[in-house]
Amino acid sequence: MSKKVTLSILETSDIHGNILPINYGNNETSQVGLAKLTTLIKKYKSTNKSHTLLIDNGDVIQGTPLTYYYARVNSEGVNPIISVLNDIGYDAAVLGNHEFNYGQDILQKSINDSNFPWLSANIINNETNEPYYGKPYIVKELDDQIKVGILGLTTHYIPNWENPNHIKGLKFDDALETAKKWVPILRHEEKVDVVIVSYHGGFERDLASGEVTEHLTGENQGFALCKEVEGIDVLLTGHQHRSLAGEVNNVAIVQPSDKGQALGHVSVTLEKQTDKWQIVEKCAELIKVDESVEADSRIIELIKSFEDQTQQWLDQPIGKINGNMLVDDPLKIRTRDNALIEFINKVQMDVAKVDISNTALFNDDAPGLHSDVTMRDIVSNYIYPNTLKVLKITGQDMKDALERSAAYFATYNGKKIEVNPEFTTPKPQHYNYDMWEGIDYEINISKPFGERIVRLDYQGKPIELDQEYHVVMNNYRAGGGGDYIMFQGKEVVQDIPLDVSELLANYILERKVIDATVNHNWKVVHD
Repeated sequence: MSKKVTLSILETSDIHGNILPINYGNNETSQVGLAKLTTLIKKYKSTNKSHTLLIDNGDVIQGTPLTYYYARVNSEGVNPIISVLNDIGYDAAVLGNHEFNYGQDILQKSINDSNFPWLSANIINNETNEPYYGKPYIVKELDDQIKVGILGLTTHYIPNWENPNHIKGLKFDDALETAKKWVPILRHEEKVDVVIVSYHGGFERDLASGEVTEHLTGENQGFALCKEVEGIDVLLTGHQHRSLAGEVNNVAIVQPSDKGQALGHVSVTLEKQTDKWQIVEKCAELIKVDESVEADSRIIELIKSFEDQTQQWLDQPIGKINGNMLVDDPLKIRTRDNALIEFINKVQMDVAKVDISNTALFNDDAPGLHSDVTMRDIVSNYIYPNTLKVLKITGQDMKDALERSAAYFATYNGKKIEVNPEFTTPKPQHYNYDMWEGIDYEINISKPFGERIVRLDYQGKPIELDQEYHVVMNNYRAGGGGDYIMFQGKEVVQDIPLDVSELLANYILERKVIDATVNHNWKVVHD
């Protein structure tokens, strides 16, 4: 009689520092976080502990005021998010692109304090040509002598976004080619029964039709991994913040959204045939977090002291706004000049000592700045630990960048202004629509894509396309992030290493009262 065993593979991904089920912008309850996921994880472990693996797929140490406070204000002791991962009992974690945001010191400390290995086969030490962060893969031998190989991969597009100081000495090899090297080693040399690839990256094609769904930059290679790499049984993905569960080319795939809104689960049924285990069935699913899932009290208690410190810091008053910088309608904010965006651009220009700047309203949850400004206001609006760069670009580069931003709006239907699905599906990318200060421009959304900038002036005269200008922008955009390829490789005139959120807070602290101003230098129009 043959023996059957079910292996449970649990995945978290893109947690982005969310432990508690709250929204730090207003402290209201939110159905997110590791405290709730822990309750789900414990259920699986209690029923199938000897055959359960728990893997984090990256982007875990950055993303909330709690993790910002640890990285930038008080980094004594163990990173609170690492304390939680240790307590839950992870088997492995994969490096995501946002792991690098706070620099190598915070990252290395987090790795050193982890009770589990961090994997990334394609992040290479420039000097030794070996994986920089230790192991490319691990092999777990479970009960019944079942051998499971877990290979870690990270999107190799990181150098296009990250502060170069944070990735010094590193080389990012192509994730797909790296998988082609290591999967056969797991299969034939390690002789594992199950190959799991945990890839901090997403899918570049429609899972059913195979049609291209984004520019094929290499940022996401999930579909190619399933199609081109022989021997993968399970592909855990992330990065795109999508909710996916299914199968591609007989590979079980899963992607559990972000912030801990869901737990990825792949069950693999194995049957002992003569002296070898064979996979006879695979099933991928997402278990969503909702009101019925209680947050684990042990996790809440574990980080209570650090959470209390963070909340006190968030409520520190830093100044006043005279006028209105609140966000009532995000789409309206993106269609005409407004006080909040103008303020952020003015701070960037003041710090960089240049007269042209761009920035974005990163997501639709940004509340704007209240009249009594606290650190909570700052970090709720400027949610990324970006720094600033001043680039030397041409007038043509500027126009090309504005046309890229103008593509944010769908073709005008004569009734209402709508967002181009390219910026919302499969992942919201509102942060890729920039608004500029220091130039005067109009976007006409009745015009075809690429021909929408109908006015572009600097100091009262049309921009000269071959003239060079100094422009301040965040490091993500300066590296070409968001398909702003016109900025790639441009001369960096100035590098400003402080986080923009810190620059905004310092600007308000110094001046105490900020007047909300709108100079109406840009607008979106239609025929």
